[in-house]
Amino acid sequence: MRIIALLMPFTAAALLAQPDDHAAGRRLFQRSCTGCHGENAKGGRAPDLTSGNFRWGGADADLIRVIQKGIPGTLMPPFPMPDDEARAIVAYLRSLKAAGPEEKISGDAESGRGLFFGAAQCSRCHMYAGEGGRLGPDLTAIRGERKPAELRAAILDPSQSLRPGFETAEVKFADGRSVRGVRKNDDTFSIQIMDANEKLHLLLKKDLKQVDKPHVSMMPNTKLPGPQVEDLIAFLATARASDGGSAWKPAPDFNVSFDRLKNAANEPQNWLTYWGDLRGRHYSGLASITPANVASLASKWSYQFAGTGVEVTPIVVDGLMFVTGPLNNAAALDARTGRPIWKYTRSIPEVHSHCTVMTNRGFAVLGDRLYMATLDAHLVALDAKTGNVIFDVVVDDYKKGFSITHAPLAIDGKIIVGVTAGECALTGFVDAFDAATGKKLWRTWTIAQEGDPARKSSWSGNSAEFGGGPTWMTGTYDSETDTLYWTTGNPSPDYDGSVREGDNLYTCSVLALDPKTGRMKWYFQFTPHDVHDWDANETPVLIDAVFRGKPRKLMIQANRNAFFYVLDRTTGEFLLGKPFAKQTWAKGLDDKGRPIVLPNTTPTPEGNYVCPDAAGGTNWASPSYDPRTKLFYVAVREACAVYTSSTKPPRPGEPYVGTGQQEDPKVGGPGAIRAIDPLTGNIKWSYPLHTGSWSAGVLATAGGVVFGASKDGNLVAVDSLTGKLLWHYQTGAEILSSPISYRVDGRQYVAIAANSVLLTFGLP
Repeated sequence: MRIIALLMPFTAAALLAQPDDHAAGRRLFQRSCTGCHGENAKGGRAPDLTSGNFRWGGADADLIRVIQKGIPGTLMPPFPMPDDEARAIVAYLRSLKAAGPEEKISGDAESGRGLFFGAAQCSRCHMYAGEGGRLGPDLTAIRGERKPAELRAAILDPSQSLRPGFETAEVKFADGRSVRGVRKNDDTFSIQIMDANEKLHLLLKKDLKQVDKPHVSMMPNTKLPGPQVEDLIAFLATARASDGGSAWKPAPDFNVSFDRLKNAANEPQNWLTYWGDLRGRHYSGLASITPANVASLASKWSYQFAGTGVEVTPIVVDGLMFVTGPLNNAAALDARTGRPIWKYTRSIPEVHSHCTVMTNRGFAVLGDRLYMATLDAHLVALDAKTGNVIFDVVVDDYKKGFSITHAPLAIDGKIIVGVTAGECALTGFVDAFDAATGKKLWRTWTIAQEGDPARKSSWSGNSAEFGGGPTWMTGTYDSETDTLYWTTGNPSPDYDGSVREGDNLYTCSVLALDPKTGRMKWYFQFTPHDVHDWDANETPVLIDAVFRGKPRKLMIQANRNAFFYVLDRTTGEFLLGKPFAKQTWAKGLDDKGRPIVLPNTTPTPEGNYVCPDAAGGTNWASPSYDPRTKLFYVAVREACAVYTSSTKPPRPGEPYVGTGQQEDPKVGGPGAIRAIDPLTGNIKWSYPLHTGSWSAGVLATAGGVVFGASKDGNLVAVDSLTGKLLWHYQTGAEILSSPISYRVDGRQYVAIAANSVLLTFGLP
């Protein structure tokens, strides 16, 4: 709704002090919305709001979100009115829709369900609860959007109730070929069509001879007898999401199987996981961009998000790009042009923002589904072709303070997620869910539980009950040994170790888990009894190499505590550890990998000066391993800080950090992109950055170019062998994510998000 009058000559409280909520909503609507939507909400410059046909979602929460936050890219601006005012307007609109006598439903809902998924073939084009076709709108929530009379009219004459995004189009090529189907989107230069077989065609208009857009529906006028129409109406008007169809069968032309994920290196044109592959290498096998031509890179397209602080790493599958925004909105894009094919928006309640960061880092993909974990601690499965919701399940209660910001990890039939939990007197865990149904399969707690000897030996008193150990970054997976690797964060409280004496297992560790059961195979703790907030959630990268004359399966990690580690990933044995950034807290590591902590480095009420600062020598920014150069590339920060501590009682769900740190302003936060030899820990080269970033990662490519970024918004390209600067581009905003590379129609692209926009680059 277009809001015109933002300043009112009377208070909203006075408007809402009415005996009838509808009357209050009517007065708010008349004072604010009639300029565009008409005196009776029947439409004008903006759509009719009495039809129940809401493109951006018809549930109350959707309408409230649109009122308060607007619709990006349209004339509908955000209007941040209080919730009770927005609810009053929605109540008024509902009263208009419900005006007149309530129609009695005469059909049989169970017979209608059989018709929908059977003889009437409705599910050939429409989804219900994740089952069915994609050519028509998802009807799962239609009972909250349409009255029986409106459903009847749509069934009998579909062309009179076409929704945006479901109009038809037919295009013809110069060679006589043609494509006809549902027009998902189009602009001056491109058009996206889903044909009758549900294949998406991403077309450039310069390649077309003719484009026709008849205003007709793909759905034929029904020939059903009247009683069967009434049965269908009864099903649609009364069914619940649990009344869906049967088993999941991925689309034949879009199926990212587990085999494809295991062998992602064989598809360098795609970017199939958050890390690029299951091993976490964050490496592109594309080689068109080289040190000789990278200086010619130019911006090709951009996509604006509905919000700032974007930290997403996109997924790319066969010319389709999938992105998430900071408030759990999402979109599918044509990876050549950036044009959206569908958008998804999810209503988010008031989460505990002091326990988390308000962001989302991306999808996992498996089969023809995308999986997103949310700020209110849900796991949502979307249909990759349409954005339709397949399931939405609770991971844990967000009201406790839990949230999820990372991209899930998809493996064989399972979706793995962790949680934030480190700053609000909570305990972390890793969960596995069935990819087909959303059923929870197992949970592994990251704090030693009752019966585990480590609980008493590494946690004093009752401190394990609020021990922290967040699992807020995506793990990695070794298909050869069927082992899941997930990292854990700081113990709680962050800086006050006096209330939790001991090593505080299994915080600041990497856990090797059996993905079938969640059973821990082994663990390695990088920072026992951490008191500097040095989460170990950095990427556990898996490589195979000859180490000291012996072929070994290795796990390598540049840790937030400023040490680089090499472990045997089959046993957890410590093999090597060296500093890769400035640190003043440890003399070194002993032969088991345990830090030899220096005196006067623990936080005190008066403060102690330590390097690195709490953001660490590196953080969650993606590192990259190049199998060609056999070098490990890391984004580095070299800040120092004064750490202080104080003691307070824990209250789950409330901030619990035990005071904090103050960065040294004289040192600042200089950074670098560094190349490390993973077999020795030696630094091969270092390219300096004015300001280092804890979030902007690096990407090595087969063409011999490494891409990275500084906090000041510069995307840079350096030579992978020497670190020599080859190219840079000022994005105009802080970069909070890591670059990827993909290929469409023979052209290699590099993409990265910068604050509120996704930027994509290619050669001329």
